[in-house]
Amino acid sequence: MASSEPAAPHALELRAGELRLAVRPDLGGCLAGLWLGELPVLLSAEPLSMASVRPSASYPLVPYSNRIGYAHFRWHGHDVRTRPNFGSSPHSVHGVGWQRPWQVDEATDTQVRLSLDHRPDADWPFAFSCEQRISLSADVLRLDMSITNTDTRTQPAGLGWHPYFGKRARSRLHAEVSQRWESDASTELPTRRVAQSGIDGDIAHLAFDHCFEGWTGAARIRDEKLSLRLTSSLPYLVVYTPQTKPYFCVEPVSHVSNAHQMAEPLAHGLRELQPGERFSAWMELAVHRA
Repeated sequence: MASSEPAAPHALELRAGELRLAVRPDLGGCLAGLWLGELPVLLSAEPLSMASVRPSASYPLVPYSNRIGYAHFRWHGHDVRTRPNFGSSPHSVHGVGWQRPWQVDEATDTQVRLSLDHRPDADWPFAFSCEQRISLSADVLRLDMSITNTDTRTQPAGLGWHPYFGKRARSRLHAEVSQRWESDASTELPTRRVAQSGIDGDIAHLAFDHCFEGWTGAARIRDEKLSLRLTSSLPYLVVYTPQTKPYFCVEPVSHVSNAHQMAEPLAHGLRELQPGERFSAWMELAVHRA
């Protein structure tokens, strides 16, 4: 967890057309809520009512997505240790950005620019800086994020977003994907890649907690009230459809879960950043009434 003192609650609000977006820079740089008029588009809460990032409307995944198994990996012949940061899980999960306060560098009615300067610590032993640009137009939420290696060593890096969508009676997901990573139920870590002929079904009938490869086009999320179109520069998609929760997640990410421990991490999307090198990505969510 973050070693710094908790920041004072701080909320920003963006508006464009009927869309309203609430941001909590101090709470992991997360989105607290997105509404179309009074209708929640993402899982949404009034920002100052939130005491925790999970679940928010969305939060940034940096400098990696999903799990690092048992909080360690090898990098260029050296053992690298992180720290379990997700309840009782033995793994490190979703990086450190969601557990740190972010600095507000720019804020207007339709755009916010946030930054995070990370110094090596027990959660992540490499220095990096990160920038988020959050922009709202009349029917599109756009998120841009970049990570820059400010360390003197090369470091592994990944990016992503973790949006939460509230379930409705006719919530449905369509995504063009070609492969799925199966996981060991006892460890929650990926084990093998299998064929997946796309995703197209009612959320109530899906049982996924998987990373998917071969994502092309847009992921489309529809229900009786909204039609959403999710696109991203990132090539992987994590889909989580818990049957006992009032939400589901469709997450654009840059690499396979636990890529750090795979034989060829860079072949599974992880980036190797040289000192001073930057990696950038974007995600857009187009919002329309059904």
